[in-house]
Amino acid sequence: MAPAVIYGSQIDEAPQLLNNAGLKDFSSVANGSYDCKEDYNGDYRFAPIEEAQVSRAMIKRYFNMMYERAVSDVVIIGAGSAGLSCAYHLATTRPDLKITIIEANVAPGGGAWLGGQLMTPMVVRKPADRFLAELGVPFEDEGPFVVVKHAALFTATVLARVLALPNVVLMNATAVEDLIVRPDPRSADGTGQRVAGVVTNWTLVALNHDTQSCMDPNVITAPVVVSATGHDGPMGAFSAKRLVSMGLLKELGNMRGLDMNRAEPAIVNGTREVAPGLIMTGMELSEHDGSNRMGPTFGAMMASGIKAAREAIRIFESSHIVDGKIIA
Repeated sequence: MAPAVIYGSQIDEAPQLLNNAGLKDFSSVANGSYDCKEDYNGDYRFAPIEEAQVSRAMIKRYFNMMYERAVSDVVIIGAGSAGLSCAYHLATTRPDLKITIIEANVAPGGGAWLGGQLMTPMVVRKPADRFLAELGVPFEDEGPFVVVKHAALFTATVLARVLALPNVVLMNATAVEDLIVRPDPRSADGTGQRVAGVVTNWTLVALNHDTQSCMDPNVITAPVVVSATGHDGPMGAFSAKRLVSMGLLKELGNMRGLDMNRAEPAIVNGTREVAPGLIMTGMELSEHDGSNRMGPTFGAMMASGIKAAREAIRIFESSHIVDGKIIA
């Protein structure tokens, strides 16, 4: 059993590890007396707590995170299969980068909790099965493709791997309402624009702008933004649609009909920096480029996320960045 983590009587005191040597009754500790006991025969007792301690524990950590990530290295919009695959590859390849994931839903994972038509198995075409093997997700080999017994097994695994990484944070129930756009220092004629971060708000606030008075947002700056918001939907294809409305893209390509053999390579090979500072990955690209959809096969989402991570690394390695801004 891992050593128990206990807190002293001071609310802001750092946690201390208590080596219990196999004992399960921790009634006396150095920083106070806590009556707690792990007993499943009718005498299980929790250490006492004040309600304010719970609030302060959450508030301190969450708002310290927001403060620290106000300037991030990479912001990933969307924690679906492409966004999470991108985060994992990027964070493990470049552990020095501060990666912030913004997810509008309460539950991360996008559409990767199930396969097609609410069935549970997940189909992944080769060679994307190599990513499953890297994560340690078991599968059945069907020749040209593999099958994970439940899509949630992949999503839960990659989500757990990502959240365990020290350089990644996830802000879910948080919507991206707009993109930060600044003059691009690399523009030849000085008129070019560069995506330089995101404008955020609580999702419940974003959904109620029409029912309340003005509720202004927050901002996170970053030299690289990866958009993985999926195909068109309530909050899908957000960045692709915003590029059109702000004049950085003439029109949407609009997603074409289903063709797995054309769709998956088009998504992976088309993953790129679609506007200065903005990399697009996953099914959002089908709306941006006008490529086919692939339906219930997920290899392209994983591979596109990995390529998006590599594109982000390429930008970092070729740019002069100061205080979260590309200056040359």
